[in-house]
Order: sequence, then C-alpha cells, then structure tokens
Amino acid sequence: MTIKKYKGGINLAIDTTTTVQDVIKQRAQEVLASYPQLDAQRFNDAVEDYLESRPNLSLREASDQAILRALDELDIEDGRPNWTYVANALFVEQLYTEAAETRRYDVKELYGSLYTLIQKLVEESIYHTNILEDYTEEEINTLQGLIVPERDKAFTYIGLRTLADRYMAKSKNKFTCELPQERFMLIAMALMRLEDKAQRLALVQEAYEVLSKRYMAVATPTLSNAGKSYGQFSSCFIDTVADDLRCIYDSNSDIADLSKNGGGIGLYLGHIRSRGSDIKGFPGVSQGVLPWMKQLNNTAVAVDQLGLRQGAICVYLDTWHKDIFTFLDAKLNNGDERKRTHDLFMGVTIPDIFMETVEDRGDWYIFDPHTIRKVLGFSLEDSYDEEEGKGSFRNNYAKVVEAAESGLLGEKGLLWDCVPAIDIMKRIMISQLETGSPFMFYRDEVNRKNANKHKGMIYCSNLCTEITQNQSPTVTEEVRTEDGKIIITKIPGDFVVCNLSSINLGEVYKRERENFFPALRALIRIQVRMLDNVIDLNNIPVPQAQTTNNNYRAVGLGTFGWHHLLALNGIMWDSEEAVEYADTVYEFIAHASIEASMELAKEKGTYPYFAGSEFETGKYFERREYIGENAQESDLDWDGLAAEVAVNGVRNAYIMAVAPNASTSIIAGSTASIDPIFRKMYAEEKRDYKIPVTAPDLSPATTWFYQSAYLVDQLQSIKQNSRRQRHIDQAVSFNFYVPNDIRAAELLNLHLQAWKAKFKTTYYVRSTSQAVIDDCESCHS
Repeated sequence: MTIKKYKGGINLAIDTTTTVQDVIKQRAQEVLASYPQLDAQRFNDAVEDYLESRPNLSLREASDQAILRALDELDIEDGRPNWTYVANALFVEQLYTEAAETRRYDVKELYGSLYTLIQKLVEESIYHTNILEDYTEEEINTLQGLIVPERDKAFTYIGLRTLADRYMAKSKNKFTCELPQERFMLIAMALMRLEDKAQRLALVQEAYEVLSKRYMAVATPTLSNAGKSYGQFSSCFIDTVADDLRCIYDSNSDIADLSKNGGGIGLYLGHIRSRGSDIKGFPGVSQGVLPWMKQLNNTAVAVDQLGLRQGAICVYLDTWHKDIFTFLDAKLNNGDERKRTHDLFMGVTIPDIFMETVEDRGDWYIFDPHTIRKVLGFSLEDSYDEEEGKGSFRNNYAKVVEAAESGLLGEKGLLWDCVPAIDIMKRIMISQLETGSPFMFYRDEVNRKNANKHKGMIYCSNLCTEITQNQSPTVTEEVRTEDGKIIITKIPGDFVVCNLSSINLGEVYKRERENFFPALRALIRIQVRMLDNVIDLNNIPVPQAQTTNNNYRAVGLGTFGWHHLLALNGIMWDSEEAVEYADTVYEFIAHASIEASMELAKEKGTYPYFAGSEFETGKYFERREYIGENAQESDLDWDGLAAEVAVNGVRNAYIMAVAPNASTSIIAGSTASIDPIFRKMYAEEKRDYKIPVTAPDLSPATTWFYQSAYLVDQLQSIKQNSRRQRHIDQAVSFNFYVPNDIRAAELLNLHLQAWKAKFKTTYYVRSTSQAVIDDCESCHS
C-alpha cells in the first residue's frame, strides 16, 4: 500500500512508495525511544493490527488511529500517564506534515519560512497587514531563528489539540498552516509591534520565551486573534444600564456588537425601575427588569461569538430591588416559561447589612429604585458602607425603610415590601444548587478596596466575577439646532474592559524550582508590558469602552495552576501550610505587579486618572496593611514601593484579577485558576471520541496531593482565598464545590464565612451527585 495523499495538496515530505504502516511505525519508534519505561510492544501491536485491517487509510487517518491507541494506554492506576506525551508527539508529527504540505516546504525542516507564512495568510486576509507593515523581512527572519520546535513536545495531547483546533490559524480552505510556536511568535509580535524599534525585537523575544515555555497564558481572545485581521483582544466587558428606554436599547446594541466579536458581558440592571412602578407619572405600568432580561437572553442566543459559541451575558441585580424574587427564579427549570431566561448568567449584588440580617434572621426591605429617587431624591444603589459596620449605604437604607413605613413610598406590597432576609437567601441557594448561579458580589468590600473611588463606584462584576472596576451608564442628549436639526450626543460612561493574562504557577515552579520567586518577578515585568500594550492595540467596537480603557488602562494579571503548584511542593490542600503559602505567593505577585506597573509608568506615563487615586495617596497600601501602624510583618519592601509609586505613579488603575482559565490551563497543561482538580483522571469529550486527561505531573510523588474538589474542605479553601484576596486589587473567580444534597445550613455557612473572610465575589456553586463523589473518593484512596 502506498501513501494516500492528503486532500488539497501533494505530499512533499514522504516518498510515495513508502507505506502508511512504515511511516507510522517509524514515527512511533522515534517517539517511544524517549519513554523506555512504557510498553512499546503492546502499543505497536495494537497499531499494526488496526492498520492491517484497514488497508485504505490515508496517512492522516492512520496517524489519528495511532494517537487514539496511545491514549488507550493512558492509565493512572498502572502509572502510565506519560502516554499523553506519546500521543502529543505523534500529533506534532501530523501537524508538521500537514503544514509542510499546505505551505510547500520539506517536512524535515519542521518549521518553514515564517515570512512566507505571514505573506500567505496576509494575502488570504487571515493575518492583519500591519504585521508586514511594521516588521521588515529581515526582522521576521531573525525572529524565525528564535523559534524552538522542541517545545511542541512539552504539551499534553489535549493541550496541543485544543490549541490547534481552536486557536492556530488555518488557511482559507481550513488546512493546517500555522504551527504552535508560530502562534506564540505571532502573539509576541502583535503585542510588541508598537514598541520602540530600538528594543522591539528584544521585547518580542522575551514575550515569545514566556509564551512558548507556557510560563504564562494570554486571554482567549488574544490567543485567538493576535496578529489576525479580525476580532479584539479583551475577554470581558461590564456595562451599566440607566433607567432610560434609549439607554436600555443602546446597551443591548452595544452588547450585540461585543458578543459578535467574542466578548463576555456583565450588566448591572439595578438602576431600572421595578414591576408596578410608574412611567411618566402613570402608576403601575412598568414591567420591571424581566422584559429587558428576556431581550438580553435573545441577544445572547442570536448573536453568537463568531459562530464558535452562544453569547455569554451575566446580569446583576441588588438584593434590595423589588424584582429580586422574579430575578432569582428566572433560570429555574420549572415554573412559567414566559418568566424564564435560561441563556443568561446571573449575579446578585449584596451589601454587608443584608448578610448581617440573614445571619440574625431579621426582616429585609425591598424597594422600587425609581420611587426612592422620586420621593427621597437619592439613589440607594449609589452608596456603600465606607467602613465595616457603618457608612452611607446602611444610613440611606434606614432612611428608605423609615419612608416606607411612614407611607411615603406608597402601599406595602406595591412599590416596597418587607420579607424575611433568609427567604431571599434561600431562593439564592435553591437557584445555585439547580443552576450554579447566581454569583455573589459583595458590594461594600469591593468599593472599600477600590483604589480609584475618586473617579466613581463599582456596581457589579463581570461574567466570571474577577473584574471590579468603576462603572457608570452611557446616556444621550438631544440638541436642536437653529435650522431644526436634532443632534443626538452620547455622554460616555465607564464601560469596563477586562484585559487578562495569567501566570502558570505550576510550570514556572517546575522549571525554576530553585529560582521560583525571581523567575516570577522577571515574568511579571514582561507580562504587565504585554497586557498594557493590549490597551493601545485593541479594536473595541463600542467607543465608550475604548474611552474607558484609555482612561484607566486597567489590566488583570492572574494565575492558574495553584493545585499543580501545591502538588509539586508536596503541600496538602486542606493544610494550614497551603494557607500560608497562598499568602506568601500572592503577596509576592502583588508586589511584583505593582512594581512592574510603576516601572512602566516611568517609561510611558501614568494612567490619566492616577492623580487622587489611593495609589498616589498611599491609602491602597494602608488598607491592605502593607504600610502604616497596622502593617503586617513582611519580607518585601512595601514602604519603599509605596513611596516610589507616590512619586512615579503606576501605568494601570487596576492591575490584578484571577480568572477561571479553563481553556488556557488545558493548553498549558496545568490546573485551572485557583481551583482544586475534579479528578486525577477524566475524559474530555470530543465529537467522535473521548480524550483521557490526567492531573498534571501525576506521579507517585504527587498523587497524594491531588485531592478532588468535592473532597477538600471548603472552609480551608475559603481561608486560602481570604489570604489571596487581600493581595489582589480586583477579585478572584472562586467556586464552591458541594454535594447536591448539601444541607441548606451548610451552604449558608459557606456563604457567611466567605463574606466574613472579606471576599469580594464568589463564582459558581458547583454541585455533584453522590455517585461522582464516591468515584472521586475511590480515585483518591
């Protein structure tokens, strides 16, 4: 049997007299030579038997089958997790062959001409023309010489498969074109292209090194779109909707534009009047927030993310809003479907006094925000408690309660009501156990720790609960000219943009074990520059979002691989050692991140709103007890850094945020975000088959430190995150993992403890069946 050619091209790499079996055997032999501990004979026999039974397979089909046979060998109980690297190495050879065929170079080169690749994909309008405009052929050839193909072999199979399927550029006819290291190089080139030419190639090299070693991962939109002719680089956005019909519809239009370009959206609805409120003085005609939620639900379904997935929109409402019960029921699987918005994500914004009232089993008042504004002249949602236990929000809340009880707000049950606070909390928890949400946003703690409160207020978080930045609605004004024309002018609000990237803690530690913290500092310096450049390079389709991005220059430097890091260190998740280590690692990351932003400010200037910020006044450092009379003991020079920041400023108004990192952690071969693993081994489902995946660096030395998320002590997870949150200026995507038959009192206690531990947000409540827990337990034993 001779080689069956790939569709669409001539195979330039292999003699056409060579059989498919010969090629696959040779590849397998070369790959398995690196893994002498594995049973090569059993694998070879299985592959040979299959290929002999199907003599007409193409090389691609035969290669796929060899990969599947390698994955079949993967077994953690028999100590064979390394078969994922065998499968990956076979997949790498497949990619090299296909790219060589598409681009017409000898596969023995592994990587062809980078300049020719860029030319080809620019001509096909896949790459942006600015790559060729900003870099000379000589510079591109120099950068090609920095590419290290050997790093392709370090991926797990699922990691490289995810990168290749979702993010690597293909030709117009969908053939393999770009290779893994070229994707990393294109990202580095794209993010550094506006840098000073005197240092640009050196900066590209630094960025390529940390990306290709998988020391860090850029956000999914950056990973996918950098260097390409379409899309933008930011992950998430947050809008604030005014209680105004034009604003509501304009916001929906903006959200559709962002969703089309791959953004996830958070949306604050708390300004909107409740059901039964008046409109233009006509009582009882408002339909409340639900119709607007249904409109957003339709947008999420109709405007998908470049055809890849349905739009992702999370709506937030206050626990004191009169529509809170309707809101909390909107994702449930039973009840009136006319009142359901199954395709939206949901979050609740919670003041301290609500949690206090829940704990005391007291009464809670809910109101129509429009009536409060009309009768009392202020908006309750525009205040927060400046100090723990006292402040503007609870004072204003008391005024509204007094007005309600005195009859100023109308009849009880219409525009206000009084209910047991625990009833609202029960409805929150019921929805969480059924749907995973609503997410929790602790508004007082968020705003107390806001370094930029001099420029605004924070009403809610984003889709993944890690972003907390100033917000305000965009409103319109009509101006009538002398000749009778009407000019509609938009006054831009703070439309939040999330620019994210994350440190791969496990991989950095594995490669730099003796030099971990200095390596982190060097990495963060590069990472902050890359993130900051995203702001200038971005092409956001909503003008007010671009304006906000430029005013605050906000970034979100995060981490993933926390459980991986603990396992490599031999630290049990449930230990106090893990809590202390979280404190140490994240304090260091905070110091290094602020320092990097300050150094960048020296070079490029501060963000426009720096003057008056708590970075300038030093309050930022005092609130976190880095400096001042309450300063906690530390090995880091916080006094010196605070003094330098006051003089030199920082480049970015918001700097750190820990995102979920689901896809990027798979590509990087580590554990997601700050979460514990689900299982030591599981299957990632694809259309035609399942890909077995193991915990990273699973070995006899690490296996005992990989506990399932459903077996670790959630209270210990809270203690860990409390230490972590102190050092993160924004928030952390923190999940609870609970059995689906958890008692209400236990789940309530988790929420109370998270709030008392000064969490800013919590993300999903992930519940599972007892069968899964039993399976995890047997895995752990």
